[in-house]
Amino acid sequence: MKIYRESLEKMIEITTEYTSQTTDMTIEKTVYDIIQDVIQNGDAALRAYGEKFDKVTVENLKVDQADIDKAYDSIPEDLKAALLKAKANITEFHAREKEQGFVDMDTPGILRGQKVTPLKRVGLYVPGGTAAYPSTIMMSAIPAKIAGVKEIVMVTPPQKDGIAPAVLAAAKIAGVDAVYQVGGAQGVAALAYGTESVPKVDKIVGPGNIFVATAKRQVFGQVSIDMIAGPSEIGILADDSANPVHLAADLLSQAEHDARARAILITNSEDLANKVSDEVERQLKLLPREAIARPAIEERSFIAIMDSIEDMFTLMNEVAPEHLEIQLPDPVQYMSMVENAGSVFLGQYAAEPLGDYIGGPNHVLPTSGTARFSSPLGVYDFVKRTSFMQFSKSRLEELAGHITTLARTEGLEAHARAIEVRFEK
Repeated sequence: MKIYRESLEKMIEITTEYTSQTTDMTIEKTVYDIIQDVIQNGDAALRAYGEKFDKVTVENLKVDQADIDKAYDSIPEDLKAALLKAKANITEFHAREKEQGFVDMDTPGILRGQKVTPLKRVGLYVPGGTAAYPSTIMMSAIPAKIAGVKEIVMVTPPQKDGIAPAVLAAAKIAGVDAVYQVGGAQGVAALAYGTESVPKVDKIVGPGNIFVATAKRQVFGQVSIDMIAGPSEIGILADDSANPVHLAADLLSQAEHDARARAILITNSEDLANKVSDEVERQLKLLPREAIARPAIEERSFIAIMDSIEDMFTLMNEVAPEHLEIQLPDPVQYMSMVENAGSVFLGQYAAEPLGDYIGGPNHVLPTSGTARFSSPLGVYDFVKRTSFMQFSKSRLEELAGHITTLARTEGLEAHARAIEVRFEK
């Protein structure tokens, strides 16, 4: 891995170069055309893209419930146990996020409040590509169920040998109501606009490749989306008390996701930096997915040596990583210094994969620096909030003059008159 020993200011400049995003107008146009095709041709377009991109002929876009049940029964017992344990932990954590709304009746003659209503139908995108992710199904569907979403539909790319049993089993365990064999930008379009088979949803959640991310951005406004997910990333803060073997393994746990993934270590120890760099290379050669992880490590990742713990946190807050590990003694004491991170892992036994699968907090997280203003997926993403108010005549009369003053200041005479007519004799 590249090792930098620069000033904080210089490292912030270097970090910006690593995190910069560009828009590919060719992809934008391709995705736009796919969306329009799905709008106009529905299921026929979905089948055509399945043959073109996935090399699979799909007769029934919807997966039969019998096939889902069969997949659940067929998976190994240890996998079933792991999925059920993940469901329990994810449910336990996210149940605490549920909102109740409120009513304010403290002032006589005034009723105000907020009503929290679950979305009616949510679409879940599950990648197929280089890896199938049953864990993403659990992380996306369970908070939606807790929120009270009435219907969850899932799309995932068709496979030559059928959708992986682990994916279908996870859908059953998580409470997904229907599964459709359609992926890519066309799957996002189907969820956003609906087709003869795929129902239109209110919100689309779940990660995908650049075409999926672009499609989600383009359909936003027609439907809601969770976020525009970029490549996976991990940031680690560590000093010379940390284990370099552990750190290297954790860095590679994200590098193996995507050739564009980022793995960043920030430390105040030159000795640790060198040991981790050597250990990453050693472990990299042993990975089955080395061809994916190596370009991520060599082109998108780095180790930075800073002078102090304070500078380490300042730089990492600029990175705003999706996953942040704090491998420092008594790591909890540093939580107040964390400003920008999707999810934080404290100490050597809170390894990042714990969060990916079974720890409880969500693994659908803001990437590409968006942790500066975004949050992990949660129950709050599957509800909408409606405010309401009721005023008595006397309470409105107390405020009438203020309302008309503000309305006329803004040049909105009809607003003012809508108040005044209520008090004309």
